[in-house]
Amino acid sequence: MTLPVGFQVELDRHTRIVDGGRALVGGFPTRLIRLTARAQRLFAGRTLCVRDAAGALLADRLLDLGMANPVVGSLPSPADPRYTVVVPVRDRPRQLSRLLSSVGEDHRVIVVDDASRHPEAVAAVVAEHGASLVPLTTNVGPAGARNAGLRLVTTPFVVFVDSDIVLAPDTVPTLLRHFADPAVAMAVPRITGLPSAAPSWIERYENARSSLDLGAHPAGVRPGSPVSWASTACVVARVDALADGFDELMRVGEDVDLCWRLLEQGRRVRYEPAAEAAHEHRARLGDWLLRKAVYGTGAQPLAERHPRFIAPAVFAPWSAAFVTALLAQRRWSAPVAGAVLVGVTVRIGRKLDGTRYPHRLAARLTANGALAALAQTSALLNRHWWPLTVVGCVASRRVRRAAAVAALADIALEYRRDRARLDAVRYGVARRLDDLAYGAGVWLSALKGRSTAALRPRVTR
Repeated sequence: MTLPVGFQVELDRHTRIVDGGRALVGGFPTRLIRLTARAQRLFAGRTLCVRDAAGALLADRLLDLGMANPVVGSLPSPADPRYTVVVPVRDRPRQLSRLLSSVGEDHRVIVVDDASRHPEAVAAVVAEHGASLVPLTTNVGPAGARNAGLRLVTTPFVVFVDSDIVLAPDTVPTLLRHFADPAVAMAVPRITGLPSAAPSWIERYENARSSLDLGAHPAGVRPGSPVSWASTACVVARVDALADGFDELMRVGEDVDLCWRLLEQGRRVRYEPAAEAAHEHRARLGDWLLRKAVYGTGAQPLAERHPRFIAPAVFAPWSAAFVTALLAQRRWSAPVAGAVLVGVTVRIGRKLDGTRYPHRLAARLTANGALAALAQTSALLNRHWWPLTVVGCVASRRVRRAAAVAALADIALEYRRDRARLDAVRYGVARRLDDLAYGAGVWLSALKGRSTAALRPRVTR
């Protein structure tokens, strides 16, 4: 499968052009690519337009490495853009009606009623909007409901969308453009908060920090990158790429599992924030905490199916040594951590030999790696390992110091980045409650599965 002529990619914001355009540094994990004179001529600034086989090969390589993203506005729609909308629902007639109004009537819509307690209300909404109804007598969960609808799809593409979503008119057409890349199996939009007249403080936190909102920048979905998974609250997919669809044994995390299975098969999944879908966030504290904990319970089933992808943190040997030295909080901690950084900078500089200012670039890459390691350590202390952190705080002053620094630094940095319409105190409380609820779900799933796989960080070269 090759990219078509006219396909455009733009270098990712994390990709650096070095040596006057003779090399690129970026991707996940970070690497150096040297460009031939011919390859350099394919670029116009940070954009590459495929004009021949060489351009297609280079663009494909950059996409695989996470060093570039498609310029979605320049891509054509598929030759056959027909799609069917599949909506799994259980009750929620008001939300379903709102969604179907946003979907329109130009495409077939299949609503799968997953054994609603009041099926007549759902049936009335489906009939009002001229959609097809598939009633299930047994509650099978989102995965089973989506699969029931998928089996009836006859178009090249399927749009899965949850009942608490509202689609913008250009959401699906924009996502369809990504399928100009024959390797793309799924494309997902940015999930934003549905505006409400008087949002609660939890709702305002969710609008800034929703688990479903993957950020403002386009990306290829891949474990170990800023966008490591994708939600199927709203997704466009090739029908022929889905095979048997979702794993019906999974009530939580079935969307992550499908995404990772597609990646393991060599397909691509694209995240496109230029397309948006609005989600009705939970506004009540109890409902919100429960949902966060439920998300966490998907960790162990995912660990069983994808052990390489599920680690709560991934460290290089040097970053593990750097973090361990700092956590020790001894007199030797800062000198040892500094020595580790110097050693890594020298080693990376040698690998960059032949580029202009190799050690300056190496120092920048090392600093980025150190910051990433600290951020992952903070997440472990605050989120995945918080029960151990609590126990450690009771017994150790050093653990108390590390936990306090991790919690406060995380709130300060994320509050500035998220620009939440919420005061810093309530944002901080919501942030910690978010971590506590999710972490509790992870521990419950680990205990149920009698495995620590979802809790163990991974050290890899």
